[in-house]
Amino acid sequence: MSAPAKKSLGQNFLVERAYQERIVAALEPQPDDAVVEIGPGRGALTRHLVGRVRRLVLVELDDALAAQWQTELGARPDVEVRHQDALTLDLTALDVAPARLKVIGNIPYHITSPLIFHLLQPGRRAALIVLMVQREVAVRMLAPAGGRNYGALSVGVQTAARVERLFQVPRGAFRPVPGVDSTVVRLTPWQPPLLEPDEEADLRALTRAAFGWRRKQLQRILREAPGYERDPDHVALLAAAGFEPVARPESLAPAEFVRLMRALRRLGCPRRDGRSEASSWE
Repeated sequence: MSAPAKKSLGQNFLVERAYQERIVAALEPQPDDAVVEIGPGRGALTRHLVGRVRRLVLVELDDALAAQWQTELGARPDVEVRHQDALTLDLTALDVAPARLKVIGNIPYHITSPLIFHLLQPGRRAALIVLMVQREVAVRMLAPAGGRNYGALSVGVQTAARVERLFQVPRGAFRPVPGVDSTVVRLTPWQPPLLEPDEEADLRALTRAAFGWRRKQLQRILREAPGYERDPDHVALLAAAGFEPVARPESLAPAEFVRLMRALRRLGCPRRDGRSEASSWE
């Protein structure tokens, strides 16, 4: 395929075969697998998957590329081409349970965080997810507590899945050449999940509030953040839960955020007051 890259869609096509093969190998494709590929583009990964797995679902937003894939592979019984935005993809709408799916993709940088959030929604998680993302995003996903890269994305991803950094992909492996380097990561959602769906929503609210004010102390964040500010004694609450009221958000590991979220839930926090759910962790 020779369709030109579209800057509006963040397209940078992976052209080096060695990296293509390494990314597909990281998915560990088996003959009985059902695989969803996000953004097949010109087929950098697709051509290493078609005919190798039982079912391949291609999700392509680009009009011309979706049409070309439909022409080339649409008649195959083992391939389905979906012309849609990956952010609207509902894995539960496929005829394979999400927990039996594998997902792979070279993710456009401008939708990376929302798409990861979308793929890790409770009840809709695939068994294995291999993504090529901007290097800086991978650093944040894997960041441990205490560092400047640690934030809401780190907590959200790490409490939903085991995260592995596999290898770097230099910008010279793409055409057109992007302005950043990439990293391939593998996400293996926890089975069973560590949190109930409503707990995940409350953890997301807490981390968004905490890291939105990451320079402030926990006691002040809980005193001022919407949904938490009406509790009468945050110092006592934090102390009873084993937290220093003067601690700052980056000092809490993901498991500690979970513990704090559960302590707050017992007090009916956060109160949403009709606010809509966030579409991302950040």
